Amino acid sequence: MQIDYFTRALRAAAVVTALCAAGAAHAFDITDTQGHRHRLADYQGRYVVLNFWATWCVPCIQEIPEIAKFRREHADVVVIGVALDAEDADKVKRFAAKVGHDYPLVLADERVEKQLGAQRALPTTRIYDPKGKVAYDKPGRVDAKLLEEKTAPHAVRAQRSFQAFRTRLG
Repeated sequence: MQIDYFTRALRAAAVVTALCAAGAAHAFDITDTQGHRHRLADYQGRYVVLNFWATWCVPCIQEIPEIAKFRREHADVVVIGVALDAEDADKVKRFAAKVGHDYPLVLADERVEKQLGAQRALPTTRIYDPKGKVAYDKPGRVDAKLLEEKTAPHAVRAQRSFQAFRTRLG
């Protein structure tokens, strides 16, 4: 009987730990192709969208114009593209311009990957809330509508509700 209780307690603790880790932010300090520095700490109070892509990834290329449109319509949201196939920087920059990538572009290298983590699938979009917590981190194509939903003021309220729920659990 005591073993069952102990096992259930351990499992519950593991679930709470996983939930807490899911909201933890990956602090970053990265530099784009124009030489501008981007630090998560500098964007407190604003949503930050990181979009991971590659030139060979068809869904990535298809979503870039939507992300660019979202950025133009939502100047209060920081949008940064992270190209994972950065062996030929000039080629990637030319390609990005050709497909409408008009927001800051970071070329991934070991330093960037160490800070942002390795991506298992492309495209992947990570959104940080105004407090710097990860609010969304999923592979798959995004569009302007999804980005609007995830960065709207009601999304902050939903994130607070989730944080309160986690607090009650542990």
